[in-house]
Amino acid sequence: MKPDHGSALSEGGSTADRVKGTSAPLGSEGSAPALADGSAEGMIVAVDGPGGSGKSTVARELARRLGLRYLDTGAMYRAVTQLALERRIDIEDPQAVAELAERAVLSVGTDPDRPSIAVDGVSVDAEIRTRAVTNAVSAIAAVPAVRARLVAQQRQVIAATRPSGIVVEGRDIGSVVVPDAQIKVFLTASTEVRALRRSRQLGEKGVDDVARTLAELDRRDALDSSRAADPLAIPEGAIVLDSTALSVPEVVDEVLRRCGQSSNVTT
Repeated sequence: MKPDHGSALSEGGSTADRVKGTSAPLGSEGSAPALADGSAEGMIVAVDGPGGSGKSTVARELARRLGLRYLDTGAMYRAVTQLALERRIDIEDPQAVAELAERAVLSVGTDPDRPSIAVDGVSVDAEIRTRAVTNAVSAIAAVPAVRARLVAQQRQVIAATRPSGIVVEGRDIGSVVVPDAQIKVFLTASTEVRALRRSRQLGEKGVDDVARTLAELDRRDALDSSRAADPLAIPEGAIVLDSTALSVPEVVDEVLRRCGQSSNVTT
């Protein structure tokens, strides 16, 4: 079954109790179930990791290969951040940010070939990928009320994809958003490689640009890992892969191999 083109997020919705993730040594292998029957229909795949680890590209390719939908939860936090910057909201004011997130109407497209995000009906696909948004999003994402709001919406999207299934990527998917996901993946990579990847995404090639991105990644890693609400953590039972020296196809093949899924299966 192929993914649909999108799913609108409605306002409201309660948030279930959140579950803290537990750390595991890098290189460990989780207890993800085998996919011996070759079918991924109805499956939820959680892909977590820090910025530049390759999780967005890998998650989209997994969705394509398995015939599932795709949700980029980071884009939702970025959309709220972009709105806050546009309206000159103080991102260090938790109440103002929470009120903004409560009022904003987000719409996401869940087709892995054409993922999209809109705020109040206006597309912000390009705007949310700027350096300004990247550097401000951790402050927005650290606000507990914002996380509660967006996690509730993310769960609505995931529930709406049943029975087709979905690949969801972010920083707290396997530990908080869907701790009961059938497959959990945690991607990592060296900070240097992640900085190089992120600089290329921004269209920057200079040594100074990469060094600046490296410092920004270090700062964001520290903020995301130490925040009080749903910090970045390796989910219990996750497949942990270091993508430093691996291509996207190699990472995807390894995930599918560890899950007992033939790498050339499409559904």
